[in-house]
Amino acid sequence: MATDGDSQEIFELQEQVRQLKEAVVSHAVVDQAIGMIVVLGRMAPDQGWVVLKEVSQHTNIKLRNVAESILIWGRSGVMPREIRVSLEDALDRHAPARVPGVPVHRR
Repeated sequence: MATDGDSQEIFELQEQVRQLKEAVVSHAVVDQAIGMIVVLGRMAPDQGWVVLKEVSQHTNIKLRNVAESILIWGRSGVMPREIRVSLEDALDRHAPARVPGVPVHRR
């Protein structure tokens, strides 16, 4: 017969499993966005990570949400202006390439 302690432990283990599943999905999204940045900027993956972090910090948008926006842009061509501008600025600082379809004078 399960006790209250057993029930609490089961609940905690289920919550840990849920969090681990979420972390795996989030990690995949971030890795894919870094891959897109690497291609756009013709840079190493560690530089792509730096660019993604900078965009997140400069826009005050969670890193996973920035990564999702970059992936959506890859499929749809649509990216929120704030993220696009910050991404282009970060790419300008770290790589010679520009975001395709973005005019040189954007401001």
